[in-house]
Amino acid sequence: MDFLSAQQPELLPGNRQLPPTKGVIEAPHGTTIVAVTFPGGVVLAGDRRATMGNMIAQRDIEKVFPADEYSAVGIAGTAGLAVEMVKLFQLELEHFEKVEGAQLSLEGKANRLSTMIRSNLGMAMQGLAVVPLFAGYDVDRERGRIFSYDVTGGRSEEQGYAATGSGSIFARGAMKKLYRDDLGEAEATTLVVQALYDAADDDSATGGPDVARRIYPIVTVITEDGFRRLGDDESSEIARSILERRLAQPDGPRAALL
Repeated sequence: MDFLSAQQPELLPGNRQLPPTKGVIEAPHGTTIVAVTFPGGVVLAGDRRATMGNMIAQRDIEKVFPADEYSAVGIAGTAGLAVEMVKLFQLELEHFEKVEGAQLSLEGKANRLSTMIRSNLGMAMQGLAVVPLFAGYDVDRERGRIFSYDVTGGRSEEQGYAATGSGSIFARGAMKKLYRDDLGEAEATTLVVQALYDAADDDSATGGPDVARRIYPIVTVITEDGFRRLGDDESSEIARSILERRLAQPDGPRAALL
């Protein structure tokens, strides 16, 4: 990074100049990402659909990536730029750890990601925005934390739960009714899949569990033991149990009125 900055800064992702265009550039976009904290950690999950305009560009895209041992990034926005940004973020965190002999604090990681998003502002103004959701286990505070961003790199710490992407408004509404402070890990993983199902129910750009193709949401858990991605068997079991219950209650579980 330092060498490129000094010798050929135009090669860095945020410094690349795009040719002038008319209208929005059509490129695959990732959609809904959700996160929920629970005592002992945090869950970060995403659906598998990428869209390009009104078309489904990819049905099994991966949108949730480990940043390092104790943090992860879920991407929403222009898929190609987002994946490139995540890879660069992973590299920077690894480089810092090797040089300093210690991991960057979770706060420092969140700030660094904010700077990287801000450097992409020029492309965001041309319709190629990247708006990730960052989550991790804070080893100093001994709890899970969630950070959300806007296209300018503005950072906000979310309490309890958060969502980003085109289906975020529906996912957030579902989590608002189902979230509790005392959720267990199994309950938290079920909650995020419920939220993604509700998002897919109302947002065409969000993909629900695809039983025929065996494509299920990516669900990751980060605790004091580190990052763990649920296997296909675990994800499919959660998704199938939700689908079975939705046959009786298509709109999902009901929250208490009082």
